[in-house]
Amino acid sequence: MAAAVGSSNGILRETVRRCMRGTLAAAGCLSCPQGAKRYLLTEDVLQLHAFQQHKLEVGYKLYGEKDTYFKTIEDKLAKNMLILRDELKLLLHLCQTKEEVKIVKRVIYRYHAENKNVAFGGFKFGPLFMRLCYEMNLEATALELIKDQALHGFFSESSSFNILMDMLFTKGHYESALEVLLEMKRQGVKFSSDTYLLAVAICYKLNNSESRRIFTTLLEDGQLKGVNISRRVYYFAVVFALKQNDISRARSFYSHIINTESRVCTNLTILLQVATGDLEDLVQRLKNASESSVSSFVKKPEFCMEVLATAREKLEDIPTLRVQFEEIVAKLQASGQTISQTLDDLLCQPPRTKRRPMQLLKLNQMSRRTLKPIHSALLAE
Repeated sequence: MAAAVGSSNGILRETVRRCMRGTLAAAGCLSCPQGAKRYLLTEDVLQLHAFQQHKLEVGYKLYGEKDTYFKTIEDKLAKNMLILRDELKLLLHLCQTKEEVKIVKRVIYRYHAENKNVAFGGFKFGPLFMRLCYEMNLEATALELIKDQALHGFFSESSSFNILMDMLFTKGHYESALEVLLEMKRQGVKFSSDTYLLAVAICYKLNNSESRRIFTTLLEDGQLKGVNISRRVYYFAVVFALKQNDISRARSFYSHIINTESRVCTNLTILLQVATGDLEDLVQRLKNASESSVSSFVKKPEFCMEVLATAREKLEDIPTLRVQFEEIVAKLQASGQTISQTLDDLLCQPPRTKRRPMQLLKLNQMSRRTLKPIHSALLAE
């Protein structure tokens, strides 16, 4: 009997592991530092892994009861019965197929119709639904619901719009991402610092007259309102201005970057020198980087081959500088200071999440067998 129970638990654990692998793959391998896809928001903001972990926990607790639960919810819909908050929350964490998403949509419409006049302070389902859509690659469904006037107020916080914009950006649907931004403005949802990052990145990708207008208006508006505009926003802003050959504005944006010790800034500086024709200083900068005698523990400046190629084109008509340049680039390559990643790759790669020691401790308090918190007397002291 004990052997049978052990075998059953083993099968269940293997099922959970397979589910976890499937959800991570659907999300674009977000567990990898580089990732299979490029995206903008960090895991701290997306919270996709936490959502997936919660789904696994819920699935474990209700193993074998999911179909019955969905049938109960469908009966409540048919009988026009009240949908409770915890019922919708549980439903979102049990949902795994597109057919189940159809039921979830019906429940969302019913729940919102019943609760849209409830006072503020209730649970926000918008981000939860967006994470579900992100996990299941249902950006069209997410876009449909967030634009539906019948659900006005259901997506009342910036997180819902930001997660959807990140999802669309990841898939290269920049026009649709811009629609979400404009819809957010129409619904009067306050922009967060993440919204500004997404908005500028989307405009940079579109690079047309409309996106340029929106880009300029957004940054000016944010600066006037005293919004905490991150340096990643200014990264995009500099490159976007350079694309438009607006060198003075590009330099102005660069001046807002306080900490310039990053790979992106290293390469932005080279592009700015190319744009301004400051080629002698450019070659000297590269020479200094190649001759740097800092400790092996200190990371040396790294240059995108794409950026160096842009500089090479500018030096075509200056043979003496061109020869120096090629010698320096050869030294940089030999010392591992050149990278194949493009500047666009670096821009669209969020910084790694920095977990604090206490956060790591909390992660280790989860049982791998039961997916439940470990209550240890030692940990409690």
